[in-house]
Amino acid sequence: MMLNAVATFVLVPPANLLLLALAGFLLSRQRPGGQPARWHWVGRILCGLGLTGLLLFALPVTSELLTVAIENVAPPPPGTPPPAAIVILSGDLNRVGDARSAVDVGPLSLERLRAGAALQRATGLPVLVSGGVIGRDQPALAALMARSLETDFAVPVRWQESASLDTWENARDSAAILQAAGIRSVFLVTHAWHMRRALIAFRRFGIQATSAPVPFSFLVPLDPQAFIPRAPPWSASYYVMHEWIGCAWYALRAGW
Repeated sequence: MMLNAVATFVLVPPANLLLLALAGFLLSRQRPGGQPARWHWVGRILCGLGLTGLLLFALPVTSELLTVAIENVAPPPPGTPPPAAIVILSGDLNRVGDARSAVDVGPLSLERLRAGAALQRATGLPVLVSGGVIGRDQPALAALMARSLETDFAVPVRWQESASLDTWENARDSAAILQAAGIRSVFLVTHAWHMRRALIAFRRFGIQATSAPVPFSFLVPLDPQAFIPRAPPWSASYYVMHEWIGCAWYALRAGW
């Protein structure tokens, strides 16, 4: 887990752009005794690239364009059988008390549960929730999701997949449960910005997934405010760039 966190910080913009700017600043500094002039220029270029990238990712128009692009996913191939189940992927959890184990589904998970509950009422299909343990002495996310669906939304849960730690394992372990029940086509419920990577993983493990995303983003109006740097676009850009890099990695793993 620690290795994954470090790799994410190093690889995923915009946080890594701060490292680039810092490295450029250190290279451009004059040291006692001097240093080759080319390193001054390399440092200045790296620092400029890092700061420019941070500025671009802080623009609302940048985060919106990146988000809309990744949310545009392809439909299932022709001839795919109709979905026979609903799979809801976990997102996050929230601490709800002083005890370490006093946790509940977080806002991302809750949005997915709400969409999955509406889909279940419309279709009557059985539900699988997927999510493992992400903290010591805490319950699996799948158990928290099942409890919320049954108590908050009055929606029954047929299966719980509670061993996975990431989207790839969500797909692998859910596929084993579904295929044992003779199911190879499902509705997949997750956020639209996460759907592309999830579809790659589920299709790799033999499950044809029809996307049921929540919610879609819309382009901001192209007015002057879309080009004014703000803090929230950094967060949105981080999530989207994490997904783009994850999609590339999953495509390699799937042999695409």
